[in-house]
Amino acid sequence: MRRPVPRTLRGQLTAGLVALLALACLAVGITTAVALRGFLTGRLDEQLAASPGRFAASLEHEAEPDADNRPDTRGQADGTFGARLLDGTVTQAAVVEDATDRPLRLTTADSSTLARVPADGHGHSVRLSGIGAYRVTAVRGDDGDVLLTGLPLHPLEETVRRVEAVEAVVFGAALTGTALLGAAWVRISLRPLRRVTARAAEVAGLPLASGEVAMPGPLPDTDPRTEVGQVGTALNRMLGHIENALVRRHASEERLRHFAADASHELRTPVANIRGHAELALRHRGPVPGDVRHALERIAAESQRMSALVDDLLLLARLDAGRPVERATLDLTLLVLDAVDDARAAGPDHRWRLDVPEEPVTVTGDARGLQQAVGNLLANARTHTPPGTEVTVTLATGPGDVTVTVTDDGPGIPESLRTEVFGRFVRADHSRSRTTGSTGLGLAIVHAVATAHGGTAAVTSRPGCTVFRLTLPTDGPAPSDPTR
Repeated sequence: MRRPVPRTLRGQLTAGLVALLALACLAVGITTAVALRGFLTGRLDEQLAASPGRFAASLEHEAEPDADNRPDTRGQADGTFGARLLDGTVTQAAVVEDATDRPLRLTTADSSTLARVPADGHGHSVRLSGIGAYRVTAVRGDDGDVLLTGLPLHPLEETVRRVEAVEAVVFGAALTGTALLGAAWVRISLRPLRRVTARAAEVAGLPLASGEVAMPGPLPDTDPRTEVGQVGTALNRMLGHIENALVRRHASEERLRHFAADASHELRTPVANIRGHAELALRHRGPVPGDVRHALERIAAESQRMSALVDDLLLLARLDAGRPVERATLDLTLLVLDAVDDARAAGPDHRWRLDVPEEPVTVTGDARGLQQAVGNLLANARTHTPPGTEVTVTLATGPGDVTVTVTDDGPGIPESLRTEVFGRFVRADHSRSRTTGSTGLGLAIVHAVATAHGGTAAVTSRPGCTVFRLTLPTDGPAPSDPTR
């Protein structure tokens, strides 16, 4: 399993601070323990050097047959060890207990250990099976033997363990306090960075894609002498540039929207006049040359198409301006039935299927806009699929919404157009011939109408299956967005 690693900057700084302090405490603890052990060992060596071999020498005299002296234990601390070696063999060994000596039987391994101690008068650490760890010193006796005297290392080790335990408690408390106080200090120190993060998140949540956007004010207290202050200053500059760009973009969009609305409004009358005069000329009872009649028919057809384009531009301009849609209860089932009948009449070569609930489905919204949106979906399926394509229109209700689904088994939408299919003037045929009569505004109107009603428009497509979904809330259109 991977060890948990702090991911936040606060966690990493706190963990790094505690880790550095832990390393420092470990180094201090090890140094203190080693120094204390060396100091206490030196004191033992000094004690052994103060009376080298005296206790061991008394064992030497005790080993003589005619000696009636007892080992000299005067001034010897409890646990003092003495031994006499002759030709590498231990002849006598004893330990002082309660101011008297206690003979000690050593194993062969213990004898070998004592025999390896050099007779140089310096202290050496050994471990004997019967009495544990000792610090011993060896000197040569008068009879060619070796006399060893030792003091137990148990008090030394006990002292070192106590010091280590105290250090562990103290260092543990220091690390805990450092972690808590360090986390609080780092949290306070990173407060300006959290403000920067909060401001960046606030900006990221704004609808920057379209419409007028109210940018938040600049960050206060941006000290350029600190790293966080430099980040805040850079963020303030960036927000200023973004705000300027958004203001200019919104002004440009407003000018373009007003131009489209004004131009469309101004074009409606002359286009209607052209169409009326063309239709009037076609009704002339006198003989009309064939080429003139064909020209008049083309003028009438193109003026009719231009009238539809002007109406679409006016509708988009009205929806872009954020004007509230009409709120009226309408039968969506009847609207879908009428749209399918119109599509069947306009595209008899397609196979049209309809699936609607038995009970009427009602919604609150703009009947004219929804009728145009559904009609555009069916016209899109009819226009961009070959004859014989099966188109299925489904009306389904869900919790809080209704969905109109238009599915066809045509060739599908190219992948390069799927992300922008609801854009304006987007056509699968990029040529300017306009043989299909498409203006590229039909699906844009579908999306705009759905948005104005608080719904959504979506598409999924693959070869042999294209699905458009128009989802509307059953509680009526949402309030218009004041930023639009």
